[in-house]
Amino acid sequence: MKTVCLIFAVSIPLIATAYSPGGVSADERPNIILMMADDLGWGDPSYNQGWIKTPALDAMASAGLRFNRFYSASPVCSPTRASCLTGRHPYRLGIRNANQGRLESRETAISEVLQTAGYATGHFGKWHLGTLTTLRKDSNRGQAGITKFYSPPWQHGFEVCFSTEAKVPTFHPMRLTHNKSAEPVNFSDPNFYGTHYWYPPGNREQWDTAAEGTVVELNDNLSGDDSTIIMDRVLPFIETSVEKQQPFFAVIWFHTPHKPVVDPGENTPVDSAQAYSSAIQAMDGQIHRLRSQLKKLNVSDQTMLWFCSDNGPEKGVGKAGPLRARKRSLYEGGIRVPGLLVWPAQIPTGRETDFAACTSDYYPTILDYLNLTPVNQKPLDGVSLRSVIEEKSTERAEPIGFQSGKQQAWMSQRYKIISQNAGKDYQLFDLQNDPAESHDLSQNEQVLKAKLQAELATWLKSVKADRDAGKPSQ
Repeated sequence: MKTVCLIFAVSIPLIATAYSPGGVSADERPNIILMMADDLGWGDPSYNQGWIKTPALDAMASAGLRFNRFYSASPVCSPTRASCLTGRHPYRLGIRNANQGRLESRETAISEVLQTAGYATGHFGKWHLGTLTTLRKDSNRGQAGITKFYSPPWQHGFEVCFSTEAKVPTFHPMRLTHNKSAEPVNFSDPNFYGTHYWYPPGNREQWDTAAEGTVVELNDNLSGDDSTIIMDRVLPFIETSVEKQQPFFAVIWFHTPHKPVVDPGENTPVDSAQAYSSAIQAMDGQIHRLRSQLKKLNVSDQTMLWFCSDNGPEKGVGKAGPLRARKRSLYEGGIRVPGLLVWPAQIPTGRETDFAACTSDYYPTILDYLNLTPVNQKPLDGVSLRSVIEEKSTERAEPIGFQSGKQQAWMSQRYKIISQNAGKDYQLFDLQNDPAESHDLSQNEQVLKAKLQAELATWLKSVKADRDAGKPSQ
């Protein structure tokens, strides 16, 4: 595992990954939980006037800070996950699409920062930032002898892991998605789906090597609803941390409702509306279970609990509400996602904000509250949301840049330009008055369009330079 040293402000920083704790006492440090659904649409949960009853998310929206404009850094999953952990646009990291690139050792993940600062750290659910084995076939990219994609969470500051490389079925995650078929009895069984759950290697000395972790056996509580299976590992991690009086950082990345979505009753087809809504309701129930346990352990008030989705809804039954397009698009339906923060110590009553926030903002927000300052920090795209949380800001001062394939977008608090053809043509939308992006203003607002294009060009140049600087020398 990478070593990340803490150096106090009076010390001379000798290495790039050094941090200053800045005098924050242990009893002031909040617990931190990053929860994320997979392909949940803006128009799915009921608190957004959606079609699926989500009482736990509704309760979070009522009790905490509801972001009316919360964005995933990418319209697909792997890049967004990279932004959550680094505060950087995923193109800077070389993670341009799902199942592309990996989280490199040169990047400093927030999990590493917090582990060094004394936090217990755990990752639970979908990883999707690299493979977890080089010794066998696993999931999308795991192959015997292939090391170039290997980058498991235990190499990035996570001490406790219950992780998969990529997707699994939302019900009976080890089984092929055939209703009523038998669950596999071993990993050679033809009914095995093909994606393993992993714990870290049993021998800690192997954590830095390109090997593999410990496979979670089929008889180790891997049957039924996948969100429940994940939460069954999260809660003991939290309970142990509280017992040790150690602040904790938990990343809970649900697979739900990414396809294949299986009806728990096994009465309707895979990816049906019934299967989709049932999976989301089951996930919602586990979020309620988590919040109930935090209260029982008397740590709810001092826990910073986030929830979002990694992108908009996949083709099918998921809904983006009034927003244009869906997953894989930089129109609003592909990147504007449910976004919530519950933290009673800082947000005593429920409220909402129109501040444009992004998954890249997690990293600088956490650093800000803990007063941790990275030495030689690589360029960030996120901003601290502390002023929003403390009701001092209502509008984002620094625009958000997006890039995905040939799509480019640049979004200020009010306006957004978007190109579908690598910058040959741009549309301009007033998101304040036209969140559905139905009225292109590019012909009528030439000066504004040119200004935003120039800002975008500067940002794209920065991203490319950053990415090129990170390439290995030949």
